Amino acid sequence: MPWFPVKKIRKQIKLLLLLVLLTCAAWLTYVHLSLVRQGRALRQRLGYGRDGEKLTGVTDGRGIRGALSTGRAEDSSESREEEQAADGQGPDMLLPGATGRPPPLNLTHRAPPWREEYLGQANLHVFEDWCGGAVGHLRRNLHFPLFPHMRTTVKKLAVSPKWKNYGLRIFGFLHPARDGDVQFSVASDDNSEFWLSPNESPAGAQLVAFVGKTGSEWTAPGEFTKFSSQVSKPRRLMASRRYYFELLHKQDDRGSDHVEVGWRAFLPGLKFEVIGSAHISLYTEESALMMDHVAHVPQSPASHVGARLPQEEPRADMLRPDPRDTFFLTPRVEPSRLENVLEPCAYAPTYVVKDFPIARYQGLQFVYLSFVYPNDHTRLTHMETENKCFYRESPLYLERFGFYKYMKMDQEEEGEEDEQVQRRAFLFLNPDDFLDEEDDGELLDSLEPTEAGPTRSGRRRPAARAPTEAGATPTPPTSLGPTHQRIPRRSRALSWAARAARPLPLLLGRAPPPRAAAAQQPAKVYVTRVRPGPRAPPRALEALSPGGPPWPPFPGVFLRPRPLPRVQLRAPPRPPRSRGYRTGGSQATGPRPPSQAQATQGSRQGPARPLGHAAPTENLNTSSETQPVTSFLSLSQVSRPQLPGGEEEEEEEEEGDDGAPGDEAASEDSEEAAGPTLSRWREEAIDWRRTFSVGAVDFELLRSDWNDLRCNVSGNLQLPEAEAVDVVAQYMERLNARHGGRYALLRIVNVEKRRDSARGSRFLLELEVRERGGGRLRLSEYVFLRLPGARAADADGDGESPEPTPAASLRPDGRPELCRPLRLAWRQDVMVHFIVPVKNQARWVAQFLADMAALHTRTGDSHFSVVLVDFESEDMDVERALRTARLPSYQYLRRTGNFERSAGLQAGVDAVADPSSIVFLCDLHIHFPPGILDAVRKHCVEGRLAFAPVVMRLGCGSWPGDPHGYWEVNGFGLFGIYKSDFDRIGGMNTEEFRDQWGGEDWELLDRVLQAGLEVERLRLRHFYHYYHSRRGMWGTRGRGRKGARREGP
Repeated sequence: MPWFPVKKIRKQIKLLLLLVLLTCAAWLTYVHLSLVRQGRALRQRLGYGRDGEKLTGVTDGRGIRGALSTGRAEDSSESREEEQAADGQGPDMLLPGATGRPPPLNLTHRAPPWREEYLGQANLHVFEDWCGGAVGHLRRNLHFPLFPHMRTTVKKLAVSPKWKNYGLRIFGFLHPARDGDVQFSVASDDNSEFWLSPNESPAGAQLVAFVGKTGSEWTAPGEFTKFSSQVSKPRRLMASRRYYFELLHKQDDRGSDHVEVGWRAFLPGLKFEVIGSAHISLYTEESALMMDHVAHVPQSPASHVGARLPQEEPRADMLRPDPRDTFFLTPRVEPSRLENVLEPCAYAPTYVVKDFPIARYQGLQFVYLSFVYPNDHTRLTHMETENKCFYRESPLYLERFGFYKYMKMDQEEEGEEDEQVQRRAFLFLNPDDFLDEEDDGELLDSLEPTEAGPTRSGRRRPAARAPTEAGATPTPPTSLGPTHQRIPRRSRALSWAARAARPLPLLLGRAPPPRAAAAQQPAKVYVTRVRPGPRAPPRALEALSPGGPPWPPFPGVFLRPRPLPRVQLRAPPRPPRSRGYRTGGSQATGPRPPSQAQATQGSRQGPARPLGHAAPTENLNTSSETQPVTSFLSLSQVSRPQLPGGEEEEEEEEEGDDGAPGDEAASEDSEEAAGPTLSRWREEAIDWRRTFSVGAVDFELLRSDWNDLRCNVSGNLQLPEAEAVDVVAQYMERLNARHGGRYALLRIVNVEKRRDSARGSRFLLELEVRERGGGRLRLSEYVFLRLPGARAADADGDGESPEPTPAASLRPDGRPELCRPLRLAWRQDVMVHFIVPVKNQARWVAQFLADMAALHTRTGDSHFSVVLVDFESEDMDVERALRTARLPSYQYLRRTGNFERSAGLQAGVDAVADPSSIVFLCDLHIHFPPGILDAVRKHCVEGRLAFAPVVMRLGCGSWPGDPHGYWEVNGFGLFGIYKSDFDRIGGMNTEEFRDQWGGEDWELLDRVLQAGLEVERLRLRHFYHYYHSRRGMWGTRGRGRKGARREGP
């Protein structure tokens, strides 16, 4: 065995380990350099950049580590442009894909050549019509950063357009005046960010200063030190170099919009100065470029495409995964295998209005909705905080009473009768008995008399009487003490006071008939608000006991009866005087006219309104006398607890100066002597152990299949599960009986029902089945559930059907049985043509073509075409954009003159040669779901069905990842129909809608319905209409700066 130097190795073990580590480091360095030359690089953990600097502060508004550009080292804009050209896309045309997988992060590492004439200006890009005050809101804009509304320049880094709902991106190069350490600061209203690169490369930009992140932060102009984040750390700059900078600003619809960047040398006592034109220059000259040329636009960590937004819990149920979204990718069962599963039957629904005269724009009333199972979550539940129209109750009723009428409170124990009286709810009253919205603010300027009627127990039960004539003077009551001599005051009254001639029921229902009037009218009195005083004896509530008379109409108002202060009907005039008001310790004086008491009583002309209901109270001074009392509490005061302070103190102040001087002095002396007054109205107790009973409520059962034009947040109608399962079970039974049990049902993906109560219901069944010895398949067929009483002769007798019209067989038990409706089958391979007229919409055209290309890539469906009708667009070459887009088929039509939607749609349909293809009249500002082609084909049947999907219109600042908006229930501008049917009804009305825009879709709907076609109306998931304003649309331009390049929204 050869000799092995074990002892020497042990002595030199440390040196050997160091040698191994150095060898590994050299090998890793070699591998890294080799990968860099190939355009790749090793992934660096811990977030360190190429220069070893930890990139912790360079984070954009979406939470993306923008400076981690290690995905492709040395990936310059030129190399990226070469890749695009190799893929068939022009170097100056970049179409961002908004759907599907986002493109890889593409930062601009190499700046374009710089020229001396660029000095004195900076590039400015404007993004209009976008709500929100945070820079993160600007990054969510669909067109940021490549397709702005306007491209122009500025001469200094201080901009104030005096506008609202916009975002700015200012970029260029910074030229320091001298070498040294410099501090930067940014001020704005609302949020802003200032990014600076250590060199001229946009890829190295870092966030150095910012104002806020949430949109609520702002500063005054020139306020550079309000937030600590405004001021940057000192940065070493050299006068011989230029540095790339970028300034982002977002403004909402409030405040004085401005943004400015200041700098100063890092020396004590120096102030920030705005960076002027002597120290900035353009990034590139773009005044001669068209709006679709975007390859020159720099992409930095602050502004780039392809960044993934942070994953958050979806706020809308519609964003959650659903099998419908991808079911179209499953292979379909061959229709030939399903032809003989059901017996054929005639299909002629009664709701078809063929040849029926329809008034202009009244076709909306003849469109019916379909029921859907399972729940597709198209109901905008996240929008019901502001809009509760889904429920049957009016918004005013829900605002006041909520949903308590659906709850039945459990009975309380017997020993808590007093608490039950105090907490008794008045949420079950007739809504007609409450204040109308327009009467909510009315006040009574005069008081009317009331009278007390006899009760069964011998006590005088208060009852309202008819109003007296105008100007009549009621007889004052006798023995009015000085303590009760007060002048009536103005007060609010409830609307039910006008119907006080009979008591109102406590629960919902009609009021009992009025009782006969007393033979002798008692003395009339004027009443005022019930004032706090000593607690009434328990016998005051005897009339409210179960054995006593019925409950008063509003028992909660009179929980604790109080003595009624007697009132002087006509007070002698008094000279004006000044007195102090007790307002929580502060004193206020003010003169009062002597004739105010008389004016209060008789100033209003005409018949007076009757007072509200009176409650029985006892006078502590005369125990045998009962005075009627009327409450003027407003509805809000009735609903909340009555506290001794707050509003009652203010009422005391108003009433105090109507009393006598002696009375006033006596009350003040008693207050000082007795301290805080104990209120007769006890504070409402909270019963934390209160329970209630409630039953399951299905509000969907209350909806109708009429086209609901009132509520724009409700989703598709929901089909009961039992009905859907029964129909599917019948069909699967017949299917397996035909094919010997070859198919097994895996799940019910979608069932759509169109109801016809006279003849039966039409169903669209979409089932996921498994074939014996095969894989998963998709079954999608129309079936008809014919009612037993329907006759085959009820079918349309137009004679167009080549087959006879056999009757559907009935089951032995008389229940309806499924059949196959004749001439109601959809084609999966039919061609769909998207017809879109455009003019001066460069960024929207680019986005539309990108969405269509992504649709083709994701679905692999080549049976669709894009037809663009261009009305002489000046901001882009539309034909060239169509050639470079990756579309399976397209057509370009050029028209002259002003933009006309009807004429453009008609020209696009005329360009389609195949009459057995589908034309989809489309808009430009649409976000399409992946299954849009399948949805159009399923709901368009030649000679039978047309499709008008309901689109969700997004609000300002909303995007598909967080949709806020409403369903466009009135719009029919997105319409799918076979070309043969479109030609048969006469096409678009181009003569009447030549110079006007709007209403052409309703006029088309009228003629479609009169031609005997059904219009299928469904809300589609992920089908959005992007927010945009009409300002500057179709090429109209406002006054702008010279050299500014802009386009319409």
